[in-house]
Amino acid sequence: MNYFQDAKTSLEQVAATYAETIINSIQQEYPNQMQHMMTGPEDRPTPREAHPAFYGCFDWHSSVEMHWALIRLLRLTPNAFDKMKALEVLGAHLTEPALLQEASYLRSRSRFERPYGWGWALTFVNELTLWEDEAAAKWLATVRPLADVITELFLAWLPKATYPIRVGMHSNSAFGLARSVPWAKYLSAQGDPRLLNAITQAATQWYGEDRDYPAGYEPGGSDFLSPALTEVDLMSLVLEREEFLVWLDAFLPGLSSGSPRSLFQPAFVSDASDGQLAHLHGLNLYRAFVWKHLNAILPDDDKRRPHLEARIAAHAQASMGAVTGSDYMVEHWLACYAMLYLSGG
Repeated sequence: MNYFQDAKTSLEQVAATYAETIINSIQQEYPNQMQHMMTGPEDRPTPREAHPAFYGCFDWHSSVEMHWALIRLLRLTPNAFDKMKALEVLGAHLTEPALLQEASYLRSRSRFERPYGWGWALTFVNELTLWEDEAAAKWLATVRPLADVITELFLAWLPKATYPIRVGMHSNSAFGLARSVPWAKYLSAQGDPRLLNAITQAATQWYGEDRDYPAGYEPGGSDFLSPALTEVDLMSLVLEREEFLVWLDAFLPGLSSGSPRSLFQPAFVSDASDGQLAHLHGLNLYRAFVWKHLNAILPDDDKRRPHLEARIAAHAQASMGAVTGSDYMVEHWLACYAMLYLSGG
């Protein structure tokens, strides 16, 4: 399949396979790597006891992001797969008691999944605001307490976060903020600009003066994010277009010549059963997603566009085949990154 074709056509072609993989994964409780801070010798919940909505997919953030991917499939390609089965599974997970418990869990453990899981949770909630469907309206009301808790946690944390974390994994600051911007803009349109203002201020403080970023050091051996491109994604969302293009010129001045080479070279995955090495499949699809997003922002005659267009296809081709039919260490999460690429985030 040519993955650099019309996104909707590609999404429709893979929707049934993706939906089956997602539905199976979000219901699979084990194996599970819980990030649960023990509060005493009797504090021994199972994944389902601690997280009645998001117990599957090996870990909490993967479950959240795969729920987002399934809802996006329902919104964009509802006739391409078994819609009723997807609605049934989501209905079983997204109940009021389950989501109230998820919100209570985050409230009591204020650093749990910060900022990666927070960003994906707000992405998931925001998706429901885009879907004009009776079920979506019901679930939006159900998940709103979780979104409210995460919003307040962001507002408490960002003023204290003096420095960003620039890595290619979960603790990356820019990615969590970029995933949260659409929800922040939704809140702002509803009359509450606090989160959007806090994200914009943090992004400007952390990254506004970045110049000549050393992207040649990428990738790290277990990266599923590009530290350089997470910044590009975030700044494109919080800056006006012309201001962003000026920032980009200074941040990655070699893009017009395809430099640094390592940023344009797809990562090689030697063992998909190794959870850390398998991360590199995510890196390839994340890069394809950001390159595609950036390509849509650049002027038509921009010299960087030919480099980006070639690299979008190369990165997608390198890892799209691993989304399904590979190892569970890939399958329990990679569909969400494929969905970012295919559907534009």
